[in-house]
Amino acid sequence: MSSQPRATGSLRWFGVSHRTLMAWRLLSAIMLLVMGGIHLYLVFYGVGGLLGALFVLNAVGALVLATAVIVLRGRLLSLATVLSLLFMVGTLLALVLALTVGLFGIHEVLSFKLVPTTLVVESIGTIILAVTVALVLRSRRAP
Repeated sequence: MSSQPRATGSLRWFGVSHRTLMAWRLLSAIMLLVMGGIHLYLVFYGVGGLLGALFVLNAVGALVLATAVIVLRGRLLSLATVLSLLFMVGTLLALVLALTVGLFGIHEVLSFKLVPTTLVVESIGTIILAVTVALVLRSRRAP
């Protein structure tokens, strides 16, 4: 028995079915949309100025990346999932920095509207996107 994978063209040989990969992509898109939705909600309910503008950009970026994760294939899908993971991690890191040492002169408090929810959503989203990136990159190696 050979240790080389069979050239069947199926993702299943590598442990990633098309259905599984699509489910993880859908979960990733949902998490991106939830994160963007939280930021957009905060803009409509009181966050303005520079932070408000950055929150709008976050919502737009989340929408674009969520669409890309669902629609794209091949190399572009790999790029979209990696960029989505970096986007989610960056947003989570920005919130943690704002909570601890401040970011762009903004000091956030845990009791502010939706901060605990955002921490949970972005943490879970980071994990989901990390799994999705691994599955997408693994499926690209399939013969």
